[in-house]
Amino acid sequence: MPEKAGSAAHPKGLYVLFATEMWERFNYYGMRAVLVLFMTKALMFDKVFASNLYGSYTGLIYLTPLLGGYVADRYWGNKRSILAGGIVMAIGEFILFFCGMLYSSNPDLSALLFFSGLGFMIAGNGFFKPNISSLVGQLYAKGDKKTDAAYTIFYMGINVGGAIGPFVCGLVGDTGNPADFKWAFLAGGIGMLLSVITLKLLHNKYVVDPQGKTLGLTPANVPQKFYQPVAMIVGLLLFSLVTIGLIYADAKIFSYLFYLLIACILLIAYIVFSDKSLNSIEKKRVVVIFVVSFFVIFFWSAFEQAGASLTFFAEEQTQRDLGFYLVPTSFFQSLNSIFVVTLAPLFAWLWVKMGRREPASPAKMAMGLFLLALGYLWIAFGVKDVQPGVKVSMIWLTGMYAMHTSGELCLSPIGLSLVNKLAPVKFASLLMAVWFTANAFANKLAGVLSALYPDGKTTYVAGFAITNLYDFFMMFVVMAGIASAILFVLASKLKKMME
Repeated sequence: MPEKAGSAAHPKGLYVLFATEMWERFNYYGMRAVLVLFMTKALMFDKVFASNLYGSYTGLIYLTPLLGGYVADRYWGNKRSILAGGIVMAIGEFILFFCGMLYSSNPDLSALLFFSGLGFMIAGNGFFKPNISSLVGQLYAKGDKKTDAAYTIFYMGINVGGAIGPFVCGLVGDTGNPADFKWAFLAGGIGMLLSVITLKLLHNKYVVDPQGKTLGLTPANVPQKFYQPVAMIVGLLLFSLVTIGLIYADAKIFSYLFYLLIACILLIAYIVFSDKSLNSIEKKRVVVIFVVSFFVIFFWSAFEQAGASLTFFAEEQTQRDLGFYLVPTSFFQSLNSIFVVTLAPLFAWLWVKMGRREPASPAKMAMGLFLLALGYLWIAFGVKDVQPGVKVSMIWLTGMYAMHTSGELCLSPIGLSLVNKLAPVKFASLLMAVWFTANAFANKLAGVLSALYPDGKTTYVAGFAITNLYDFFMMFVVMAGIASAILFVLASKLKKMME
């Protein structure tokens, strides 16, 4: 029996989706925690190449949901898309496991497997990611006040997985012996299978609307040929081959991804603004979406150093030896999720407590950028005048992650909610695509900025020399600080445009 819409308890379907997403995030963040370490210590890529490849991978991770969401809406339905995407991601992890087994005995085959594993992860994520969160809201009747709380519970699921993944994968894979990285990929693959099995066994019974009708099934009037197993397998295989080619081309042949992302944003802008049915108020709101999406690029490109340059810093210049135990580098990537789980209730309480004095969404996002800059200022002071090779206390990284998470809580859920509220109904999905494309751009940029990491060399950005870690971290202070100040200035104007 489905839960009644007005009852106090949340539907059991929420916890099915919670567990499905939790295991997927376990897989993604666990794998991400060891990715640049595997590239630099096992595959022996240099830091510049590893950073750029990391940026290409995470950038494409945010781009493929545009296609996966489209296919699910029109042909496959949410459930089938999530299961298919999850299986493809698990295959990606198992391919990386074999890559980790063969890197020393057969480097050429290992390199092929590495790009193939990443391609499968990107393709699978495209079908998994956009479809699961859209089911959460459908569990509730329109106007049910529990919907906001449901998304908070779901967000906790994401971060429970994000906290456990790097911890478990780091424990089995980040041991100091490069031959053990394969166990991290195997653990991620097993987590992904648990995600798929959870949904497969429990979806039809529990993921239902308030009337008891199963959600996320095949859309009406879709010809059967589109979702026959053979057609789906061939389609997913072809898409995976395309994503393997995309990441290989961006890393090895020509870095085209920035141009592709800019073209996507310009095309969406043209489609929306050339539509004659939109009135001036709607167009102003769309402008606000584009402006805030532009500013999130500065946030995520600095924040996403976690999986790249900050991993190098944790590995080489953070004192991780507790005397009785050497803390694995990958453990630090659990901190963000741990801080989200602990700080999210505080921020939710704070916004309610402020009442009428609660800042407008653009001002909250400017605060997020300011807290990000503050985090980098904290760690910059931690490394000031410290010689290369000298290790600093874990308190610097830990404090920085606490500030970055506070910034994330001011910016990420607020921005996502703002896009949902402001987008005209007919362009809701397309304008959500702007948000994800901006995230993709930021992740690619994160890899490019990580490549400036001062590894005994001097690099230049906008004419300024980066010779040491202090210079490197101050680059993010200046970048995020200026973006924050401009957004604070624009906040009142944007608030008026939102009407």
